[in-house]
Amino acid sequence: MNKLIEVKKDISEHINPEKALFLPRFFKTGPGEYGEGDKFLGVVMPDIRKIAKKHIDIDINEVFTLLKSPWHEERMTALIILVLKFPKLSKDEQTNIYEQYLKHTKYINNWDLVDLSCRDIVGKYIFENQEELPRLDKLAESSLLWDRRIAVISTFYFLIKNDPAPTLDVVEKLLLDQHDLIQKANGWMLRELGKRIDSQILIDFLKNHYQDLPRTTLRYAIERFPDSIRKQYLKGFF
Repeated sequence: MNKLIEVKKDISEHINPEKALFLPRFFKTGPGEYGEGDKFLGVVMPDIRKIAKKHIDIDINEVFTLLKSPWHEERMTALIILVLKFPKLSKDEQTNIYEQYLKHTKYINNWDLVDLSCRDIVGKYIFENQEELPRLDKLAESSLLWDRRIAVISTFYFLIKNDPAPTLDVVEKLLLDQHDLIQKANGWMLRELGKRIDSQILIDFLKNHYQDLPRTTLRYAIERFPDSIRKQYLKGFF
């Protein structure tokens, strides 16, 4: 049996009709919403991860074919396979996945698809090939929501490696972005910066940009602060 057909067959065997009804609402697939038109089979993440591990030897070209599927869970399976494959590959193979990933971002079209893949593909690759850092700026300037979220969340890899600079740079570029998913991503990465590297860097950033910070970004960024200090920030007294 064709490997791609095998993957799809395994996914189909884990369909949950109840989840298939719930997930479109959870991922905002209605008219005008960020996930408009996406389709769900109702397969849960633990099953997707098992299927991805089972088929990790699938050819890269077939993985990117799967990424073009109209079904959300099939696209997620493709992305998890790429994440699992990536650290085991040669530099040339990693470059190919990195470039192909960035050419297929219109299919990486919901926050879960972005968040579970870009850090360990785009973030890792750029950290190890820092001549590619301008690519984050290019993504941050994109009109495509998912490119912009990829730009922010990919900097998570740098935070893990104790480098706050790309996060600060991308968040500053996207600080005035009006989309809720970008404001949340910015706040999340700022929070991680304070948690993993230095809370004073976060405090200084908040002080310097407080007047422009969207409320959503601020709430996410200060989530780990003591309650009394968090209330001061929300009231503008700090």
